Parts: sequence; C-alpha cells; structure tokens
Amino acid sequence: MTIRSLAITAFLILLVAPVSHASPLVRTPESAVTPSEKSRHNDFMRQIKAAHGDFDFVLIGDSITDGWPKKGADSYARFAPWKPLDLGVSGETTEEVLWRLLNGELDGIHPKVVMLMIGTNNLGRYGDEKPEWVVAGIKKILETIRAKQPQAKILLLAVFPRAATPQDAIRVRVQEVNKLLHPLADGKNVFFMDIGPKFLDPQGNLSKEIMPDLLHPNDQGYRIWIEAVRPKLEELMGSQLAPIAPVVITGTPTNSAPTISVKLTPLGSGSNK
Repeated sequence: MTIRSLAITAFLILLVAPVSHASPLVRTPESAVTPSEKSRHNDFMRQIKAAHGDFDFVLIGDSITDGWPKKGADSYARFAPWKPLDLGVSGETTEEVLWRLLNGELDGIHPKVVMLMIGTNNLGRYGDEKPEWVVAGIKKILETIRAKQPQAKILLLAVFPRAATPQDAIRVRVQEVNKLLHPLADGKNVFFMDIGPKFLDPQGNLSKEIMPDLLHPNDQGYRIWIEAVRPKLEELMGSQLAPIAPVVITGTPTNSAPTISVKLTPLGSGSNK
C-alpha cells in the first residue's frame, strides 16, 4: 500500500469513527477550591429578590440539604419562625457551592445563622479526591461566608456517614475528611458538630430505615438531624424552632380506627420548595 493510500484510509477511519466529547476528569489540589458554575443559581436569585432578602437562617449544601423541604417537610416546617433559605443543590461539590456563593447568593440577605454541610460529592464523584482537598474547599466556603456575612454565626456539620458499614471505603474517606474539619471552627463565629453517630447503630452500621439509599435521609433521618442540631441552633439564633406539629384526631368515635392527620406548621415564605 502506498503512502497516499495509507493517508486516505486513515482519513476515512476518522470520518466514521465515533467522536467522544468526554474527557477524563483529573482532580488536583486546586479543583475543590476553584469556583465552578452549575444550575439552580438563577432560581435562588429570584427567590432572594422576591423575599427582599428577608431570611434569618440559611442552609447550604448538596442534595442532602436540598431534599429536606420535600422529603422531610414536617421537620423542615419547624424552621418557619426563622424564615429559612435552603441553598442546597443536588449533586454539588465544594467548588460548585463556592461559585454560587461568590455570584450573588449571599448578597442582599442578612441571616443570623448559616448551617453548612458539603463534601460528600467530592468523594463520591472523584475516586482520587484527597480528604485535604475537600477540606480546603470547605475552608474556602467558610471564608466566603464570613467575608460576605460577617454578622452570621456558622454551624459547620461533619459530612454525614454513607454506605452500610464503617468498613466501607467511602465511609472511611468521609471519616478522614471529618477528622480535619474541627480545626476550622473557632468557637466564636464558626462552630463544628459531628452528628453522624446519631444516624448509626451501636456497631456503626447505617440503616436503610433512616437513609434508604445509604446516603440521603428520609423523613425519619431529617427528624434525627433537626433534633441533633436544635439546641445549638436555638442558642445561636436566640429563639426557638416551631414545636413539633401535633397529631390531630378527626371524626366521631366509632368502633373503627379514627382518622389521624398531621397538622403542619406552614413553611416560611422564603423556603426553598
């Protein structure tokens, strides 16, 4: 075969070969601290504008935070007196949260308290992500919150446990991150809590009755969360959560079981739905 024939053959192969636009994602120490744009930002900006920034309590995180108003509506409703703003977005990493915070989501509001929990997607999405990189991203987020909202107290939560057993590789990596988080708290403006053990049995196992996919809480998981942080949040906010919604028994007494309904406290106008 001549050189010309080889060149023509190679050209034809390139024409018919499938083109892949996916490139391997390689993590570096800069990845977790480099702001990265994702969706939902404009929705949050409209929400903030519509409420004239009237939020006293802000939640920041990923899908675990994002899911609270929907999967744990009864417990989330207890935040209503604090006019909550839920800035959780499913699937986000530290750098994606950082981008949102640097691009307006902390502007025009003056919360008393911010609760932050982020980092599990850095580990779950990137197998080569080092714990110190995740912590560097969280530190950058804390610095951004402090710079933009100096009056706000910050409750930094350890990354929640995931996977069934404490021996699981991803659980071990989560624990490595959490061990590095405590020094980020100063006890004056930033406070650290690890409520992970509240979700586990005495052997450290995670039940699907609390997190059905061994990652995201269900309504029971969110009730555990709110009770675990309630004393500290009430201390920082200087006021109490709404009480647990009462169970109301309706209908006239009969031999059959009564109809039971739960009366929920209405969500604040600024809640993320």
